[in-house]
Amino acid sequence: MFLLNQHIDHRTPLDASDADTLSVEAAREVERFLKLRDGHKETPLISLPGLAREIGVGSIHLKDEGQRLGLGSFKALGGSYAVIRLVLEEATRQLGRDVDASELHTPEVKTVARGMTVSCATDGNHGRSVAQGAQLVGAKCAIFVHSGVSNERIAAIARFGAQMIRVDGNYDDSVVQASRVAAQEGWITVSDTSWPGYERIPRFVMQGYTALVSEALRQLPEPPTHVFIQAGVGGIAAAVAGHLSILFDDDRPFFTVVDPSRAACLYESARAGHSVKVAHGQSTVMAMLECYEPSLVAWRILSRTADAFMTVDDEDAISVMNRLANPKDGDPAVVAGESGGVGLAALLKAASDPTLRGNLGLGPNARVFLINTEGATDPLLYEQLIGATPAQVTAKKPVKNRSMDGAGS
Repeated sequence: MFLLNQHIDHRTPLDASDADTLSVEAAREVERFLKLRDGHKETPLISLPGLAREIGVGSIHLKDEGQRLGLGSFKALGGSYAVIRLVLEEATRQLGRDVDASELHTPEVKTVARGMTVSCATDGNHGRSVAQGAQLVGAKCAIFVHSGVSNERIAAIARFGAQMIRVDGNYDDSVVQASRVAAQEGWITVSDTSWPGYERIPRFVMQGYTALVSEALRQLPEPPTHVFIQAGVGGIAAAVAGHLSILFDDDRPFFTVVDPSRAACLYESARAGHSVKVAHGQSTVMAMLECYEPSLVAWRILSRTADAFMTVDDEDAISVMNRLANPKDGDPAVVAGESGGVGLAALLKAASDPTLRGNLGLGPNARVFLINTEGATDPLLYEQLIGATPAQVTAKKPVKNRSMDGAGS
């Protein structure tokens, strides 16, 4: 499904609070924080010239967040950054002076952090980032996971010392439960989605994502003309679209938000003209995007900055995983998880349809920017879907494409 943005706020300026969150100054501060992190390095920007020639565009560049801070996902930029910000704020309050990120590992700040408990609900990647951030600063952490989160992803979070709490139902159910328990226990909810009365901390999470945009623009030979970004609650899409709109104003790239067809909360919100919660039906293999209600902040930003909304099917997501694992015409192999290549899946879908190409202005000089939002964060499922391990793919060993037969989420 495809929909041009007809919202009354389309292409109007961001709200002042949203513009401040995604400002150039805020993005610079995020990068300063990152430079203080052990193991930080810029993730690679991968050129896919063979694929660009095949589909008739000028260039395709893919920012590979599967290599971010050892967590395998762009989420490493958000949750842990928010935790660090919250600890520094509390230390500033308790110590009665401004406390900088460079003091994070001092005894005084560590003492403050030990008295704090952060918590969140997760599909997997955000919880891993929050847990990593809590371990980094010495805070306690509780992570709520719904019944669809795989044991492999739960184990990956638990290794950071987080208390794991299982919740019946889907992601939205776990968000409600996490918020309720946190209020009872006096924990700090570090959510990547927002709702009325709860926006400040999700803003920190989104702010963290601006780092990948700053890196990409330094790495790109020219700014992109088209961007396709996948969305769950909308945080990463809104952060990228909002920051690009601040940087380029009316010259910003044409921005397309991509939803799973089985959890298309942003697409349906765009169609309705306001934020809507969609019904939970059959689960999607795109587990990290299986969200049924947009983030309040993200929707407000995307209603202004997104130019189009698309959906892709599970078959599209798995096909693009295989395509990235088995590149043609000399393109490099890329390990992309079930949700990682969804932006590329939308690009391929659009490029194959003359009407969509026209609606998007996707011509032979188009410069397309995409994000591989995750690597193989569930290696067993990745091998089941691709027929090879991530190590085999990166070693460029032959990989047998798998169909949807036997594939599950």
